[in-house]
Amino acid sequence: MAKAVIIGAGLMGSAMAWPLRDNGHQVSLVGTHLDDETIDDCIAGHFHPRLGRKLPEGVRPFHFKDIDAALEGAEVLVSGVNSLGVRWMAEILGPRVAAGQRIICVTKGLEVTDDGGVLTFPGVIEAGFPAALRGRIPVAAVGGPCIAGELAARRQTCVMFGCRDLEAARGLAVLFRTSYYHIWPTAELLSLEIGVALKNAYTLGVGFARGLSEREGGSDEAGASMHNLASALFAQGVLEIGRMTEVLGGTPEFAPVLPGAGDLYVTSMGGRTVRLGKLLGMGKSFAEAREIMAGETLESVEIVRAMGRLLPHLERRGLASADDFPMMRMLTDLIDGKPVRIPLDTFFRM
Repeated sequence: MAKAVIIGAGLMGSAMAWPLRDNGHQVSLVGTHLDDETIDDCIAGHFHPRLGRKLPEGVRPFHFKDIDAALEGAEVLVSGVNSLGVRWMAEILGPRVAAGQRIICVTKGLEVTDDGGVLTFPGVIEAGFPAALRGRIPVAAVGGPCIAGELAARRQTCVMFGCRDLEAARGLAVLFRTSYYHIWPTAELLSLEIGVALKNAYTLGVGFARGLSEREGGSDEAGASMHNLASALFAQGVLEIGRMTEVLGGTPEFAPVLPGAGDLYVTSMGGRTVRLGKLLGMGKSFAEAREIMAGETLESVEIVRAMGRLLPHLERRGLASADDFPMMRMLTDLIDGKPVRIPLDTFFRM
């Protein structure tokens, strides 16, 4: 039995309590400074208001002010913040981590540095460790199609755990794996992270097709919709995920499996990312769509902007041409508020 501490009481981080508790581990759920109301509900009635269900028996909720008490003796840490909180997580964990611990990050995204470097979120977290502990505490990531509410409902879910230390990924998989939570460990952390980050961007394209359909009145009198267009955008997204993975030194075979196509599919089924794409497809400007969705974290926007910064660096290095990644360039235009035409005739160049 291990002692696990989840930091961040959002949907995905909190959902990780279910497989951990079902495997008999001790679990503490620590809210961030933004989660006080959620933790109040968890303490008062053991009910998680965002997941809409009671926490598993035995999960101990903590307010952020009590994080040090919660972390005492912890062996596994789960980073459950959103993409905007990863730097904060690095600052929080840096002075608190200890040799022998293992960390897994549920947040999906990438950082692009000013000089065109690419950092995975586990890399961002590890950079916050004391120098003597870097490389001694494995930091893994979860990748694949996983809706938090379905995991908490114990619905069948398939993901990958990625870590540069393959044995650490395998060990974490043993702690979390259940009859409903199926895990494939991999040392291909970069490939996994590229896929799960970019799917947030390409989901905007699938949503854009839905918005175009509504702008034109929806299905016509014979039931014709725009599934053909949405599917083409989906397929081009998978193709570009593979190409970007290869350009950045990863394994492109990850694109058509769980971290790429799998995660892109489940994200395209609904949620804030596809809703943003739909609003843009309906003719809303990005500013108008952002106002409609005020208060919602939009990881898709952050990754599109990051890719917009990265593409010129790739061109200068001769790793990509101005004709590569036409759909990503379309998405950057969407976010920049420029007039958009879907460049279909530039897609699927093999």
